[in-house]
Amino acid sequence: MSVREFVALGTASQVPTRARNHHGSLLRFDAEGILFDPGEGTQRQLLHAGHSAADLTRICITHLHGDHCLGLPGVIQRLGLDAVTRPVDLYFPATGLPYIERLLRASLFHATVEIRLHPVEEPGVVDRWGDLTLEAHRLEHGPETYGWRLVEDDGRRMLPDRLADFGIAGPAVGELQRSGRLQVDGRTIALAEVSVRRPGQRVAFVMDTRLCAGAEALADGADLLVTESTFLSRDEDLATSYGHLTAAHAASLARRGGSRRLVLTHYSQRYPDESAFADEAREVFDDVIAVRDLDRVPVPPRRSLSPSAPSGG
Repeated sequence: MSVREFVALGTASQVPTRARNHHGSLLRFDAEGILFDPGEGTQRQLLHAGHSAADLTRICITHLHGDHCLGLPGVIQRLGLDAVTRPVDLYFPATGLPYIERLLRASLFHATVEIRLHPVEEPGVVDRWGDLTLEAHRLEHGPETYGWRLVEDDGRRMLPDRLADFGIAGPAVGELQRSGRLQVDGRTIALAEVSVRRPGQRVAFVMDTRLCAGAEALADGADLLVTESTFLSRDEDLATSYGHLTAAHAASLARRGGSRRLVLTHYSQRYPDESAFADEAREVFDDVIAVRDLDRVPVPPRRSLSPSAPSGG
């Protein structure tokens, strides 16, 4: 059974606290286990969450401040200890390459896993596999910073009643899906006649940044939008000064972008209660979850299209 969910491995910004580990996020998306910004202690947090480094297929790092990458050496070494044999892809800002190289060689260990490096030099599509695309958009923080968005291709949902009307069943359904058309009793049946478009899902990660065009692009149409929420609005001047978002900023991104669910994380230690972030954001956007360490948030179900809706190409 496929699972699509966000797992909060850590929710602190800058420094861990007694209740919050350094930031780290895991996205489970069917066969993919994508780790975002592994701060210090991520290897242990994975265990607490019921996962291991062996579950990881890709790692995305927004920028090379320590709270977003100091857990990388332990995760890489654990991949070797767990005898992972498949390659793991690592995406990061190109200007951070010297730091990545040092992190990958931070201690003596037997390197057995192929880590495929993807230094990102400009916004846009950075990788594609199967029916998934990984995009990067530049954020405004200080060091070169990229936010990430996983985009699933649109598909089609077959309509059983329409298939029955044309007498299409069994292996013929698969043939129609593959070829886009099928000959039935001398008539050509197009896929669009017996199906509707099934919108692909989008999950976006907006970490350390001020409000900017890149953050807006990431939030656009996101089913699940995960954003930093370092400050509350009463400290907006600090947020602007240090290149961060408030909870209200994050909510405005979700509202303007037509996002469906907003997840807040990456809190300053000055705020002991996460509920204050959710309360502030809900004044702007309804579906808000201010996560605590090890919380899980499902990606919302697919957007539904009625059979009468335009079927598209």
